Amino acid sequence: MQNVAEFVIIEDNLIDFVKGASSQMKLLEERIMEQGQVRPGNVLKVDCFLNHQLDVDLLDKIGEEFYRIFKDDGINKILTIEASGIAIACMTARHFNVPVVFAKKAKSKNIDGDVYTSTVHSYTYGRDYDITLAKKFLSPADKVLILDDFLANGKAMKGLLDVCAQAGATVGGIGICIEKGFQPGGAELRAAGYKLASLAIVDTMSDDQLTFREQ
Repeated sequence: MQNVAEFVIIEDNLIDFVKGASSQMKLLEERIMEQGQVRPGNVLKVDCFLNHQLDVDLLDKIGEEFYRIFKDDGINKILTIEASGIAIACMTARHFNVPVVFAKKAKSKNIDGDVYTSTVHSYTYGRDYDITLAKKFLSPADKVLILDDFLANGKAMKGLLDVCAQAGATVGGIGICIEKGFQPGGAELRAAGYKLASLAIVDTMSDDQLTFREQ
C-alpha cells in the first residue's frame, strides 16, 4: 500500500472540455496526492473524502465545476448510479437547480410501476448485476447530465447510457471525478461523441507511482 502523495508526476496532455478548468479543481488532485492510496490491482482508494467519508466542501466545489462546464447544455436532470455517485450528483444539482435520479443496483419493493433495466459488470466485485430505474422518472423530455465518482472500463456508464436510450432521453454530458485514463472507458466514450469531462485523469498507475494528465 502506498500513499499517493509520494509518487505523483504531472504530464502535459489536455482534454478539451475541461481546458481552462478553474484552479479550485486542482483541489481534487491535491487531495488524491495527500490522502489517496494506491492498492494492488489498479485500485485507487479515496474513501476518506469522496466515496465513503465525504468532504462536503470539496463535493460542492466539484459540483460548481461541473456546472461551469455543462451550464449551457440545457441540462434538466442529473442521473447517477447508487451509491457513490449520489452525493456528487446532489451537490452538483444544487448549482443546476434540477432534480437527481439514480439507478438502483437491484429492483427493490419500494420501486413501483414499470422500470428500465440494464446489466452492468462490476470490475471491483467481478460479477454482473442489474440496475433499475423507474420509468416515471426518465423520459424523452429529459436532457441529462450523467455523473459518477470513477470511470475505468466504463461498464457502469454503458448501463446508464442504455437506460437513457430506453427512455429516449438525451445525454447532454458526462461528468467524472476521477478517470483512469489508462483503461478504455474514457477513450471509448469520447470516440462515441459524448461530451465527457473528467476532473482528474490518472494516466498511469502502479503500486508505487501515479501520473496525472494535466488539465
